[in-house]
Amino acid sequence: MTKIVFLQGKDAIERGFSAEQLDRLRTLGEVVLNETDGPPTLEQMKRQIASADIAITSWGCQPLTEDILAHAPDLKAVLHAAGTVKGIVTPAVWEKGIRVSNASEALGKGVAETALGLTIASLKDMWRLSQHTKTGAWGNRERVKELYDVTIGVVGAGKAGGHYIKLLQNFDVRVLLYDPIATHEEAQRLGAHKVDFDQLLTTSDVISIHAPSLPSTDNLFNRETLAKLKDDCILINTARGTIIDEAALTEELRSGRLFACLDVTNPEPPVPDHPFRKLPNAILLPHIAGSVNNGVYRLGVFIVEDIERFLNKEKMRGEVSSEQLSILA
Repeated sequence: MTKIVFLQGKDAIERGFSAEQLDRLRTLGEVVLNETDGPPTLEQMKRQIASADIAITSWGCQPLTEDILAHAPDLKAVLHAAGTVKGIVTPAVWEKGIRVSNASEALGKGVAETALGLTIASLKDMWRLSQHTKTGAWGNRERVKELYDVTIGVVGAGKAGGHYIKLLQNFDVRVLLYDPIATHEEAQRLGAHKVDFDQLLTTSDVISIHAPSLPSTDNLFNRETLAKLKDDCILINTARGTIIDEAALTEELRSGRLFACLDVTNPEPPVPDHPFRKLPNAILLPHIAGSVNNGVYRLGVFIVEDIERFLNKEKMRGEVSSEQLSILA
């Protein structure tokens, strides 16, 4: 019988997998839960993974080193109920031919939906109008725009960026995509026009960042590139804080030229007196774009379905190869 082992703590299992999902897993094999709350220690992971055929990990789990994997000689697959697997997989995983999957597609849906919500709220000028209305005014609507006949720039066509583009197909907007990896044909299939970075910067009314954190994206939005944005451009970052030079963005925001919605910062949380906390044209959120509360169950469903695919000898939907790690978030 296939042995399916959870390595994350009991609290993390309960947060991400419903009773229904766990019952569905039990129809596929013997399910071994971690009965201890909190991130597992090295010794706990060694004990928990013993004799596993399939291991499920999530946030808080330690890297699957040679030392840990030695306790599971029959391990065939690792499924990560979270986003990036960079903190979980090690060279030993690939060397042993263990297949790897993650739930970034499920996670990306929540990110894309959040980005769409920020897009609509910002174009409608809801943030400013709400504050004015609370003070007794009945705000000036001159800045209000519909999600119609505007240009939306998307940086990165991964799981989140791709789903954001898909959601935008419901609106009469022009979608531009900057992604060095995606081809023109792939962009077209998504419903976007592939452009170079300068064209996206200079022509977009809204820019939504969905790029991974890589050396090539570090401070991609800096003093020089931010200066190319149109006046009143809305910049949305639900990806990684390292992609924006925060000092440069602060300068632009203080000038009143741009509007920013930031779900991520570098570091997190920002210091108590960070300008982002006070500037009226900066919306600061506590990293809620991905799966939170009930949305985490999306990840559980995705992982269970990928285990079914694996056992049916199909390619897992969230399957990741060692060659992809250099371009993934």
